[in-house]
Formats: sequence, structure tokens, C-alpha cells
Amino acid sequence: MKNLVIVDLGSNSVRMAINTIAEDGSFREIKRIKEDSRISEGMGRERLLRPQAMNRTIDALHRFKVIYEEYSNIEVRGITTAAVRMARNQREFLKRVQKETGIKLDVLSGDDEAYYDYLGVINSLEVKDCLILDTGGASCELIDVHEGKARNLISIPIGAVSLSERFHLNNAIRADNLFSAEIFVNQQLRDIWWIMDAFNKPIVLLGGANRTLARMNRRRQKISRINNIHGYRLKTESVNRTFRALITRNLDARKKMAGLETSRADIIVGGMLPLVMLLQMIDADRVIFSESGVREGIISEYINKGRKEE
Repeated sequence: MKNLVIVDLGSNSVRMAINTIAEDGSFREIKRIKEDSRISEGMGRERLLRPQAMNRTIDALHRFKVIYEEYSNIEVRGITTAAVRMARNQREFLKRVQKETGIKLDVLSGDDEAYYDYLGVINSLEVKDCLILDTGGASCELIDVHEGKARNLISIPIGAVSLSERFHLNNAIRADNLFSAEIFVNQQLRDIWWIMDAFNKPIVLLGGANRTLARMNRRRQKISRINNIHGYRLKTESVNRTFRALITRNLDARKKMAGLETSRADIIVGGMLPLVMLLQMIDADRVIFSESGVREGIISEYINKGRKEE
């Protein structure tokens, strides 16, 4: 029995999941921790990781290490995604992480990230035809699933943090800023040649902004376990109602909204914008939330590789 530790350094948060892998290939998550380190903060068009953001992230990795080293027979897999992938000072940061924490981070390509999302979803949700959307801090991954297979996939460089910073969506929302952001996101989506192949398909949602959307609506519906979102469904009208409520409030007012983490209140509008635009574009009538994504996809690959080596 092995304990597989996955350290997932995203653009907005860093997560650690410890999974016990049994001899028969089954697995069980025994520990999960998240910290909002926001490595992509302030990168801007220079695409530079900032010292304060790097320090916050490395501090979080140190805290994770203290926890996972208490377990026996561990194997650590470190991954990082869009912000580090795009950063001009990526090499400097990766070297520093390995030197100070001992964690070797693999930088996933956009296609790799999308493919792992697909594996995580398809092995945990009973859905054969859908469009998967993973909205991160600095990128969105899109996967068109047809009859259970990933027909097309892509990663585009827009996300909750980058959109919020670029179009000033952090506090009170000005109409001209929102309009500029909508035009920009619309163009990014329309440049995907296969996007209309997903017309009328439900959208399966991953990522922090989308999880927040689920929690806010579960709280509104007075569902007691608001974090139990796997398989939860929402109609498009409910998504639009939530977005409308968010853009009519300033930052302080958003922080008081039920189900919305205060640490995410400044980036939630940018985080929801790709979904809102996509729902209109492909005329989807509902969304389905998944708690399984990149990390679960990596576990599936790890188990399958182990079986092949036996």
C-alpha cells in the first residue's frame, strides 16, 4: 500500500491531496488541504512571478511538507499549471522550490492539464456527451467529450485572476470594463474552431470559481452540505442570476454573500465570466459540477501505469 501525495500548484491556490493506493488499484483520499497562495498575482503582461507571491507559495509548500512527511511509504508528485507555465522567470522559481522544499514540480502543458481534467471527470461522472470547463486563476481548459471520448481539447490563457486584474473587475464593476472583458473573452472562445461542436451540450465545471458558484447556490437552496458538489446540477438561469447579483455589488458587499469565500470575492466576477459567455455561445441549458479533475486524472494514470508494469 502506497500513499501518493499530489501537490498541485495552481494560479490562485496550492493544494495537497494524500491518497492511499491499494493493491487492487483502488484509491481513497485521506487528506486534502488548500491554501490561497495566488502565485499569479501581479504577473501582468510582463509575465513575471512576483517575490511576495513566490514567498507565499513556498511557505505553503513548507507547511504541506510537514504534514505529508508524517505518513509512511509516500511518493510525492508535484505539478504546476498556467501561471508558472507562462512565467518568464519559471526556471528560477522551480529551482528555488526544489532547493527549499525538495519538491520537484512538473510544469503541465495546457493540453496535459486538459487531458487530466478529462480523465478525472470521465472516471467519476456518468456523462458521455458534454463540454468540460476548468476555470483556473490564469487559464481555462476546455474539452469536448463525445460518446465518452475527448474529441478536442485546448487551454486558453484567461482565468479568474488574470481577467479580474486586466479589466479591473475586483471591486465595483464599471460597465465599460465589463463590456471590454466580455468582448475579449468572446473573441478567445470564438477562436476555438471546434467550439460549436459542443452546441447544446451540458457544461461540466471544474475550478475554484465554479466550485464557489455551486456553494453559493446550494446555500441559497438551503442545502445543508454546501461543499458536497460532485454531480450537483444547475440550470443556466440560476448561473445568470448569480452572476447578475455579483456584478451589482462592490467588493465589500460581495464578501457578505452567502457561500462566497471572502478570499475569492475580488476574483469571482472574472472567474465566472468565461462560463457565462460560454453558456450563451453554445446555448447550454445546464451545468454539472465535478470535484474530480487534474489530481484524480493523475491518480488514474498512475494506477494504470502500475498495472501495465506488473
